[in-house]
Formats: sequence, C-alpha cells, structure tokens
Amino acid sequence: MISLFQRGRGGRLWPIMSARMTARAHALGLPILLLIIGTQAGAADLTDVQFAALPGSRVEIQLILSGPVAAPETFSTESPARIALDFPGVTSKLASKSVPIGVGPLHSLVAVDASDRTRVVLNLTDSVPYEVSTAGNRVTIQVNTQGSVASAPPEAPPAASPTETRTSQPPAAWNPRARPARSVASGPALRDIDFRGSGSGEGRVVIRLPNPDTRVAVREEGSRVFVDLYDTSLPQRLFRRLDVADFATPVTAIESRPNGRNVEIEVQTEGDFDHMAYQTDELFTLDFRPLTPAEKEDMARQKVVYDGNRLSLNFQDIEVRAVLQVLADFTDRNLVASDSVQGNITLRLKNVPWDQALDIILKTKGLTMREHGNVIMVAPIKEFAEQELLEVQSFQRIEELAQLQTETIPIKYAKAADIAEVIEGTGQKSKVSKSSDSASGSSKGIGKQTSSGNQAGFNLSGNMSGSSEFSSAYERSDSILSFRGSVTSDERTNTLIVQDTRTNIEAIRSLVVLLDVPVRQVMIESRVVIANNDFARDLGVRFGVSGSMGSLGSNELLVAGGQPGSLAVTGFDKGPFGLNVDTGTPYNSGLIDDDDNQTLITNLPALDPSGSINFLLGKVGSYLLQLELSAMQREGRGEIVSSPRVITSDQSKASIKVGQQIPYKTVSESGTQTEFKDAVLQLDVTPHITPDDRVIMELMVSKDSADYTNQSVDGVPINTRSVETNVLVENGETVVLGGVFERQKSFQKEQVPWLGDVPVLGRLFKNEARLDNNSELLIFVTPKILKGDAAVAR
Repeated sequence: MISLFQRGRGGRLWPIMSARMTARAHALGLPILLLIIGTQAGAADLTDVQFAALPGSRVEIQLILSGPVAAPETFSTESPARIALDFPGVTSKLASKSVPIGVGPLHSLVAVDASDRTRVVLNLTDSVPYEVSTAGNRVTIQVNTQGSVASAPPEAPPAASPTETRTSQPPAAWNPRARPARSVASGPALRDIDFRGSGSGEGRVVIRLPNPDTRVAVREEGSRVFVDLYDTSLPQRLFRRLDVADFATPVTAIESRPNGRNVEIEVQTEGDFDHMAYQTDELFTLDFRPLTPAEKEDMARQKVVYDGNRLSLNFQDIEVRAVLQVLADFTDRNLVASDSVQGNITLRLKNVPWDQALDIILKTKGLTMREHGNVIMVAPIKEFAEQELLEVQSFQRIEELAQLQTETIPIKYAKAADIAEVIEGTGQKSKVSKSSDSASGSSKGIGKQTSSGNQAGFNLSGNMSGSSEFSSAYERSDSILSFRGSVTSDERTNTLIVQDTRTNIEAIRSLVVLLDVPVRQVMIESRVVIANNDFARDLGVRFGVSGSMGSLGSNELLVAGGQPGSLAVTGFDKGPFGLNVDTGTPYNSGLIDDDDNQTLITNLPALDPSGSINFLLGKVGSYLLQLELSAMQREGRGEIVSSPRVITSDQSKASIKVGQQIPYKTVSESGTQTEFKDAVLQLDVTPHITPDDRVIMELMVSKDSADYTNQSVDGVPINTRSVETNVLVENGETVVLGGVFERQKSFQKEQVPWLGDVPVLGRLFKNEARLDNNSELLIFVTPKILKGDAAVAR
C-alpha cells in the first residue's frame, strides 16, 4: 500500500487520509484526481536529496524535484538489498550519481537517467520495511530499521527535532569516520584489502584475512562479484570505496562494508571477464582477466540472450494456459497452445524479459515451442517429436515414389571427380530392404528438404513406425543423394552427371554453386641468406741436410725464397740454386742429396702455404745444413643471398628447386654406375588462407651446396641446411623461419718430441695451425594473397 503523508511540526509525517477516507476517495473519483496530478506534473528535475534519522528507529529520505510529480513505481530486491523508484519523465540534476548516506541500514543512494525516466536506487545492508509518499514536488521514503541487521543511531529525546543533513552537494572526499557506528560482532578484524594491476589488463584483489581459518564465500551477481567473510569485523580504516578504474582492468571499484556478524566486499566490474579465487595461508586472492576475442565469441554462442520487454508475474496455482494467455496479451503475439498443454504452475518472477519467462514456464512443464512468422506454437516435446517423425516418414514415401531425373552440371574451377566424392559421401553402399511391391536398390543416404527449405540428413535404422510398406534399413547418412540417386563425373568435359529426384538435384546444384568457386592464390617470397666469416693461419718448418761437392767457405749464408713454398737449396752438383732471374722459377725444388734422396730432419711445412723462405745455414764437410720456413694466412667474408618465389593455390603444395647435381660412382653386381645427388636450393610450401585473410604455411626450405675442398676419391660431400615448420602470419608480413649459427674454431700443433718444446729453437721442430670459421643461415618468408587477376598479371 502506498500511503500519503505531509510533514507537520517537529519534522513528523502525518497521514493525509485514513484508510476509510482513502476508500471513499476512490469511490468519489480519486483516479481522476491522480490523473490530473500526473498531468500537471509533467517533466520535472530531481534537484536535491535530504535524509535524517527519526525517532522510533526510522530513517527518512526526501527527494526534492523542480515540480510536482506523480507517485513513482517502486519495487525492492532482497539479494542484494535494494529499493528502486522509477520516475517517468524526470531528469536527474544531482551533482553526483551516487550520494553516500551511511545512516542505519541505508548505505547510499544512486540516481541513474534512462531514455525516458530516472531510477533512484537505495542500497541497503539488509531488507527492511519501507513506505513511499508523494506530496507536491517532494517524494518521501521512510525506512523502518527495526529488525534490520544494522541499527539506527540512538533515539533522540522527544523534545528535540531530528537533524537534517543536506546532500545536494556531496562532500568532495568520502570520510567513513563521519558515519555513525554500526553494530557488528566483535570478531577478528580484517587486516587489509588491496588491489594490484598488471600491464596486460589483469587485475588482482588481495584480501588479508584475520587468520587462515576464516570462512570465505564468493558469489557473482550480474557484473558484480561479492566476497563474504563470516564472523569477521571490519576496521574503520577499511570501511571505504576504492576506485581502481584507472588501472584499465575489468575491476572498476571495490567497496567494503560490515554485514551483521560478517564483512561484505563488493567488486564492481565492467566488460566480459573471467575470475578465479584462491587462498594461500591468510591471503585470499581474486584474479580478474579480460576475455580474449575468441573466448567472447564462444561465450556469445553459448549464452542465451533474452531481449524482450520486462514484466513481473506473481501467481499461485494458476493454469499454464492462463499464464500463456497473459504473455500473449503482454507481447501482442499470436499464440497457439496444443490441447495437451495442461496443468497448473506457481511462479513469482520480477522484472524479467518476457521471453525468459516463457522459456522458464515451458521448461518447467516439459513443453517446447515453434515459431512460424508471428505465431508461437506451444506443445509438449513428445508431441512435436512425433509430428516431425511423421513428416520424415511422409517425405521418405514421396522420395521412394518420385520419378528419377538425369541432369548434367558443368564444373568451372574444381575437378568434377572431387565434387562427385563430396556429393556421394564416404559411406559404404548397402542394400535397401523393401516390401514385395518395391524393388531392391542401393542406398546412398537420405536427404530431406523441409517445408522451410532447410536441408537435413537422417540416419534411420530398423522398421519405422507408420507404414510398414516402406520400411527400410539405411546405413548411410553422409551422402547428399537419395537412396536411389547416383552421380558420376566426365573427366574430359569436367561435368557431373546426376540422377536423382527433382528435389535432390536442386539441392545438389545449390551445393555445387558453393563449392565450384575460384581458388585463392598466394605468392610466397623467400630470402635465404648465408653469411660466412673465415680465418685460418698455418706456420711450418722443414729442416734438413744435403751433400755438396762445391766449396763455399765455412762462414757463408745463402738465402732463397720461392712460391709455393717448395723451393730449397740443393746439392751443388745439381746445378745452381735460388731463383732464375729471367723466368722467376726455382732451378731445383726439394731437399735432396746427390743421390736424389730427401735429407729432411724435420718435415712440418705449412699446408698450402702462401709463401716460404729458405736458408743455407752452413757447411760441414761436404754437407750443407738447410732450413725452410713456410706460412699461410687466409681470411674470407661472404654472403650468399637466394630469393626463390613461387605462386600456388590455397591448400596446394608448390615446390621450386635451383642448383646442380653432383655425380658420384657406385659399384654393384652389374658394374660401376654414375649416379647424381642434388645440391640445390629448394622451397616447398603449402599455404592455407584463413577467413580473416591470414596465411598458415607448411614450409620446408633447404640450401645444399657441394664441399669441393673436402673432396675425396669417394666423391664430393654435400653441406645441407634446412628448416621445416608450420607458421601463421598476416598477409604481407615477413617472418624469420629460423637462424642456424655455426662456429668452427680449432688449434692444431705438430712437433718433434722434446725438441719442439725448447724455447725459441723449438720453432724449428714444430707446426702450428689455427682455424676460426663462422657461418649463419637466415630464412625470411613473406606470403602475399593475390586478389583478382594479380596472379595472371604476374
């Protein structure tokens, strides 16, 4: 009941009419009076909010508007505890949407503008009785706090008038210490509430419990998540609201408040999110993560969206048919209920979409519905199933009696044989058992064309209820053909030849239109880069003695140099030594004596030296002491760039090879044969274009080269570098498939034992070689989707 009050002296509210007067006023035409008041009210603005604690455990809130208004529509909810008032044609002019109150069970007031109305919501800590009255431009809400969890402030002396607090301009900072104390249990105090954000859009609410044994419950209501801490008290410093919207996470605000013997923490969120709660010792953590686009799409597919106008229903033991009639009148829709729709139902639905209410009623009574245009048909699930089964049986009978037709369907882009396989399916043909008046045939599946044009398939086995004359056994459901149909392909003309009923042929033509389309093409550009950085150094020595028949004196030293390091001073009986100044070539080579025998004591020359120098150290009798020093140093830097390109169709493999074939000999029973091995740059790619114009590539790139420096009698070794992978890239984006970095570093030393370790002189009896080679392989791949005639132009 909505009572009308006026304010008297001392701030008390006095009823304008008693119950008897109210009844008489109704009889005398109060509806006309209320209509006049509503007409005079017109559009108004909500300008101010006032609240005060009254004697008798009551709290009064006054809404002040710019003009007179009609009585608002009101409703309340228990979880969460709220009182809502709807003001049609009213606009909120308050400085803030939220007005903190903190008196008794009243937590705050929120005013929200909609398209044609303003809704005022009173947030409570517990459900309490209330009354709403309207007088001119003031709407008064009185809340009785008796029996509520939070008690009102101490009652004022009778002579004193209640104190009013104006909240037209809310304080800049919300100070919870200014609120009246609430009566809560003296349980262990909550230690802390904190929020942490991450750079990836995730938010974390961390609650430090009084002890690890604290009971915690988490519940979700719409876009808000509540954490209830049982038998816990809330310190005054934690009685607050944290605004964390600037962290750019799903969490926008965190409110904590006492709730009787418990503490309630409200986490306000926005957008689609996923949350997870877990506890480690006394730390209770709530993690909030925004959903990815794929998760949002999946949730949208699974979520049932109700978008009908909202209504409230409260019936006790009412007939289901009567409730359906109420919904039909509310929606102005045509509704047909089957005669088998019977029974009663008790329901209380408040402010729910009408289509959700209908869905709940149907599920409760085992009913379902079918929509045909603007008509809703309601019947038991079994009844609809039987009707659809009869339709299937009727269609089968028509299929078995329909005349077969033969038509040809030319194929433009695809292969007719491939489309024929799709139409025929992969199942095995099976015999169809019929009665004596129907011949046996091959079953290729059943295709059903419903009255709405939808293509459906059925897998029916055993005898079907209905007419036994057409009972059959079907083992195929993956073919588009009927059980009497067939399809073949002509490779020369790339044409399909279809024999089936007229209905199925039309369905096959529609399928061919969808499948016979030009295949999109992709150009794959790749760059294979091989970078080398080589360094080698080799120092060697040859030391020997040779005979001589000449006389040079005991103190003479002869020096000679040559290329490629094989020059040596020989015995004098072999002729002159050194270089021929006319030709630049040595007269003799090798350290040999008069009898052509090598006279080397140490033979450790540099391998393939870049230069050498020879010394004739002295003469001992008829013998000469000779020394040859050789050295080699090599540095190399190189870069090999290969850029193979290939164009291929979607999901078709393409391959390109560039290189040479290396011959090598093999021996078998039939003799010696020459075979060849590839040393090529090869690119194999199978692209797949996704619906969002990205490219998935199966890639194999290899770069083989012959290593002639290590050639042997068995053949030429081949250096192999390859990468095989599967990647997803954007159109035109370059991806590095892989880098292979090789480094070969070595140090080799050969020496005469003991003599090579002698300082300085040991250099005459050893050889040292250093090697440091670096090689790196990089492969870059760029797919480009060709559109229109781009492939032909290229």
